[in-house]
Amino acid sequence: MEKLEFQKRIALGKRLAQQSQAQIMSEISQFTHTEHIDGPAYHPTPDRMLYAAVFNLERGTYADACADFLLDCPDCRPVDLIFANELDDGCIRSGGGNTTRVLAERLGMHAVFGLEFVELSAGAEEKGFHGNALLSRWPIVWSEVLRLPEAYNWYFDRQTRIGGRCAVFARLDLGDREIGAVSVHLENRTDGIGRREQMQAVLKHAAQVFDGLPVIIGGDLNTNTFDGRDTDMIRLLADDPEIYRSHLKEMTEREPLFDAARIAGYAWQPASAMTRRKPLPDGRTLELQLDWILYRGVQLADSRVASTRADDWTFTREGEALKRFSGQQLSDHNVVWAKLYI
Repeated sequence: MEKLEFQKRIALGKRLAQQSQAQIMSEISQFTHTEHIDGPAYHPTPDRMLYAAVFNLERGTYADACADFLLDCPDCRPVDLIFANELDDGCIRSGGGNTTRVLAERLGMHAVFGLEFVELSAGAEEKGFHGNALLSRWPIVWSEVLRLPEAYNWYFDRQTRIGGRCAVFARLDLGDREIGAVSVHLENRTDGIGRREQMQAVLKHAAQVFDGLPVIIGGDLNTNTFDGRDTDMIRLLADDPEIYRSHLKEMTEREPLFDAARIAGYAWQPASAMTRRKPLPDGRTLELQLDWILYRGVQLADSRVASTRADDWTFTREGEALKRFSGQQLSDHNVVWAKLYI
């Protein structure tokens, strides 16, 4: 994806104090199209199974190690389709590379990337792009990016940004049929009503562009069960185990996006384990269920969660980036994996 000229980026960013994100984004063509990365030919086995994974890579700082993880972790294998969130392109903080391309080339997959944010803090030599992607064993024959209703303006956050939440839509050619796939990242700095509005936009668009096709939607839906800006609620959940357990138990009632998905004919994988480790100011961690696979027109055969914490690995191999990894976790999210009958 072509870099946005630095002086233009800065000039547009300054206007966000008086103008809306939508107005500024309308002047940046990169927000309206997707970037395709072609992979090798793939011949699927005739078992009619599709193996999908959701992975929020937390900027893709350790892209090579993440690729090793997806290749080697028994709980992530096999994998045909990856719904990836928080991927950098041209950011020094993650090594300056295109993390979607690194993953696609390492995994031997096709990919499509949609721009979510332009980081205004990025330097003149950086692209400062950040977004969502789909990676697929099968050819991606069509794609587009859908801008979601704004539930929070990221210009006024400590991470000053141009942009907003988005979903990447794609049609995949499985040889004898097509399926629709959507990689989505919903807003954490809003409440359940805000996330429902964003999910309804995704569901409505999927009904239009994937009419008659099986559809799989995956990503970080940020189903906190609370407004991510509510520090008092975060502290309460961390301090009171009973209230914390009730929020998890009442997930689908507290997050109305699930009801919207059900009405539209979608089901989702069981909430079997926590998928996000949210760091707290006092050094503790609040574990949450944020990452999901929703599906329509296919059947779920199995699902599980793979930990990205280094202490949980027993499968690293000599010479790999994953073996050399010295941090505590590849990402603050775990990987959600599902086996689907198509």
